[in-house]
Amino acid sequence: MGFLEPIATVLGLAHLFLLIRQSLWAFPAGIAMVSLYALIFFNAQLYGQVGLQGVFCALLAYGWWYWLSHRSQAEADEKAPVKTLSLKALAIWLIVGVVATAGLGTMMDRYTDGAAPYFDAGIASFSLVAQFLLARKYLQNWLVWIGVDVVAIGLFFSQGLYLTSGLYGVFLAMCVWGYIEWRRDRTPEATAA
Repeated sequence: MGFLEPIATVLGLAHLFLLIRQSLWAFPAGIAMVSLYALIFFNAQLYGQVGLQGVFCALLAYGWWYWLSHRSQAEADEKAPVKTLSLKALAIWLIVGVVATAGLGTMMDRYTDGAAPYFDAGIASFSLVAQFLLARKYLQNWLVWIGVDVVAIGLFFSQGLYLTSGLYGVFLAMCVWGYIEWRRDRTPEATAA
C-alpha cells in the first residue's frame, strides 16, 4: 500500500488547488484521490475514514453536478456563486457534526478494532459537514475543513501515516488560502437562513 500514499497525496494537492481556483476539474481529481485513500485507510484500520471516502465520492459527484448546474446560463465559464451561511445555520451544522461524532465514535468503539474511534469519527463526521458545505459553495466550508485538518494531522501521524499527516498540514495552509480567496468572491446577498 505504500506506493498508493504518494499518488493519493499528489491527487489531494491537485484537488484542493483546483477547488480554491473554483475549477470543475477538482471533482475528477477528488474522486480519484478518495478512491485511493479508501484502500490506504482500510489498511491502517481507520474504518471511519474508509466509509468517509465512499461518502466523499458521492458528495464529489453531487458537487460536480451542483457547480455545473448553478453556473450563469449567459456564460459557460461563469462560476457558481460563493454563498455565506447565517450564524444559526452554521451552528446547526456544527451540532450535526457533534451528534454524528458521538454516535459513530460509540459504534466504532464498541464494534470495531479501530485505532482511535472518537477522533476517527470526529474527522469523518465534520468532513461530511465540510464537504456538503463545499459542494453547495458556502464560504464557511473552509473553516470546518481547518478544524478537521488540525485533528487529522495528529491522528494520521500517530498511525504512522507521515506523508498523509504532512499532506493534511499542507491542506491546512491551503484551506486558509481557500477561505481568503472565496471570501473575495462571495455573494453577500446569498446567505442561508
